[in-house]
Amino acid sequence: MVYKKRLDGRKFDELREIEAKVGVIQNATGSAYFRIGKTVAYAAVYGPRELYPRFMQDPKKGLLRCNYNMLPFSGSGERVRPGPSRRSREISLVTDKALLPVVDLEQFPNSVVDVFIELPQTDAGSRCAGICAASMALADAGIIMKDLVGAVSAGVVDGQVVLDLNYDEEAYEEGDVADIPVAYIPSLDKFSLLQMDGKVKKEDLVKALEMAKKGAMHIIEVQKKALKSKFEVSRK
Repeated sequence: MVYKKRLDGRKFDELREIEAKVGVIQNATGSAYFRIGKTVAYAAVYGPRELYPRFMQDPKKGLLRCNYNMLPFSGSGERVRPGPSRRSREISLVTDKALLPVVDLEQFPNSVVDVFIELPQTDAGSRCAGICAASMALADAGIIMKDLVGAVSAGVVDGQVVLDLNYDEEAYEEGDVADIPVAYIPSLDKFSLLQMDGKVKKEDLVKALEMAKKGAMHIIEVQKKALKSKFEVSRK
């Protein structure tokens, strides 16, 4: 049986509703709020500031350090255990790698830029929402960047390629599911994140990546609009 109609009524290539804002955390150097569907991410940037301990400093460039955290009752599934976990450390690392290609750390030798990502509510796509929020927060902080990073998941649900899976689709039990989170950088035309959970045919993977690329481009337009909106208000 092929997945013929999405559980929430969306088209197969349709994103969930998106909302984005910057400058939402008062004492941070830069901050952002990003919501896609019922998944909500806040990102706060602190720095650049001197890196300690000193033996970690690099006189040629700074360090980008990301920290991803889901709050205990944020998930649609089981309660998230508070504190660092293997999953949160893994997502922190891939977030860092997804953002590194666009951040000019050579401008900040011996320094660190810390990015803290908190998710108070999730319904799938949390790592992608976190990357989107972090990208906006870095831009809001005035960090020199080559581009924004848009992240979204695509996948295959019971033989049907779909964009931006929600929790019900990830947990679909009537057929096989593959989830493919990606992060895309338009100016480089490259993916800075590509992961996959599940099995997928080559032709479905190619289709899913093209679908994710278009979705990420739309997200980046939303990110740009949120940043422009803040600075337009500041000039008035």
